[in-house]
Amino acid sequence: MPASRWRDAGDGDTVHADAAYVHFTDPQVRVNSARTYPCDPVDVDGMINLDFDDQDSPIGIEALAASSKLPQYLRQSAKCLDVEGE
Repeated sequence: MPASRWRDAGDGDTVHADAAYVHFTDPQVRVNSARTYPCDPVDVDGMINLDFDDQDSPIGIEALAASSKLPQYLRQSAKCLDVEGE
């Protein structure tokens, strides 16, 4: 499930980062990324990173500028994350 990233700016204002992370594993179970493959920004017209665990299994995709990369139904099902609590 995707997750929009939100961050408190420290002054009580909430700042929204137009980013999403799609987990291929249970998001409640912390799986460490052993390797990140950054897709060529020219080829994907943006910033997309693929994360892999230490067995080289894909564990998730991070998409920056998610509003232009992911379909609306997927963004609407996103959960907001507290970056500090991740």
